[in-house]
Amino acid sequence: DVQLVESGGGLVQAGGSLRLSCTASRFRYSDYAIAWFRQTPGKKREGVACFSSRDGDTFYSDSVKGRFTIAKDNSKNMVTLQMNNLKPEDAATYYCAAEDGYVAGTGWMTFPFEYWGQGTQVSVSS
Repeated sequence: DVQLVESGGGLVQAGGSLRLSCTASRFRYSDYAIAWFRQTPGKKREGVACFSSRDGDTFYSDSVKGRFTIAKDNSKNMVTLQMNNLKPEDAATYYCAAEDGYVAGTGWMTFPFEYWGQGTQVSVSS
């Protein structure tokens, strides 16, 4: 089975940085679209960033644009999410998701990604 494992979460002060990683087993990241989502209790899951499999384009939610960066390292079969200038409202459980195929930039936030990790917790103190 395909497995995604997130790591790198933790507690950081507002304005600080964290780097999340998502490693994959049993498939090649280069063939997949990869995205990061986040969710807090009682709220809907929110798309954060997406890396398109077809053309390598990246997409971000407006709330993180300019602060977060998604990147792929195909040699390590890893996707990272560099999060800078963190705000208390960024606190959530962060999940990576993967899809074998093309995910359009216009619809990635609501796309039903097939594979999901278990999540890593990010806390931001004010």
